[in-house]
Formats: sequence, C-alpha cells, structure tokens
Amino acid sequence: MPGATDLDALLRSLTIERRPGVFGYAVLPPGAEPLSFRPDAIVEEAEGTTVVAPIEALAAAGLEPVFVAAWLSLTVHSSLEAIGLTAVLSARLAAAGIPANVIAGTFHDHVLVPVADADRAAAALVGR
Repeated sequence: MPGATDLDALLRSLTIERRPGVFGYAVLPPGAEPLSFRPDAIVEEAEGTTVVAPIEALAAAGLEPVFVAAWLSLTVHSSLEAIGLTAVLSARLAAAGIPANVIAGTFHDHVLVPVADADRAAAALVGR
C-alpha cells in the first residue's frame, strides 16, 4: 500500500511515538569486525559506515557515540514521494531551536533529537 502524499492530510493526522531507550550514532572504523548486534539504521558513505543503535549496544561493541538521541517516529504512513513534509517538520524544530536528524523508512519517517529535547520536539512536530 503506497503512503499518503497530501501534505495537509499528513500534518492533520500526525502523531509521534517515542521509541523506548536512548540511541547513538557511531562510525565504524575501517576494517571493523562484524557487529555483535543488529543496528537500527545503517548508512554507508565514502568516509565510513554510520550505525544507529541503543547506546548500550554501542558501548558493548566499544563504539563511541558521536550523537546521543531520543528516537521519535511519525505515525503517518507518508509516501517517499510526499512533497514538503520534511521541510515543514524541520522548520518546526528549527523554530523551537532543536537539532534533528531524519531517517526515512518505507512506512514512516523517524526523527532523532537530543534526549533532553524529546518532549519539546514531539510537541513541535505536531504543531503545538
């Protein structure tokens, strides 16, 4: 089932769910051994491989997080071709002074924000 593309409808029905735990971004060193855990997200770039996982898993693997965050998931099923959703949400977070990193999945968008800002970020994302 394809996701929704109507920006107004997406924004009207938007709610936020916070994934339990605290997550970290870490970069795997060149030639790293296979991980002993399954990361929640992996981004491969020319400069290195970034993993996002619970900070406990990173620590157990000897990885130092470069960013520690709360994981907020948008409950709406937006299309990967929806226009403007990320821009609106980024503007809301910027207006609240909250840094954020977005990961888009096929079914939902996920926003990682500093843990101390999680409640304010959730409110800002839904326009409160």
